[in-house]
Amino acid sequence: QVQLVESGGGLVQAGGSLRLSCAASGLTVSNYVMSWFRQAPGKEREFVAGFSWIGSSTFYADSVKGRFSVSRDNAKNTVYLQMNSLKPEDTAVYYCAAGRTTPLQRAKDVTYWGQGTQVSVSS
Repeated sequence: QVQLVESGGGLVQAGGSLRLSCAASGLTVSNYVMSWFRQAPGKEREFVAGFSWIGSSTFYADSVKGRFSVSRDNAKNTVYLQMNSLKPEDTAVYYCAAGRTTPLQRAKDVTYWGQGTQVSVSS
């Protein structure tokens, strides 16, 4: 059974930082395309950041370029999302995602979802 478990969300002031973690079980993160998505209230789920198939490249939404970065630890079977210079518009539930499409930027291409972790940024 595949599980993606996110952690690290919380409430932070604008300009602050958070690091999200996604611990995987039942799949190997190095064998899947891994991405992060987010969904704000009343909005569609959108791509935030992710890896290419072999992890040699990373992709970012324009709205987070220069502020967010993805990384992974294959030994821990975990991927991370480092979020710096957070803005109120970054407030959303953040989801870890795994799939076979590269880059994994469309929600309909995702095979496995995590349960999500709330990130709230106050002004």
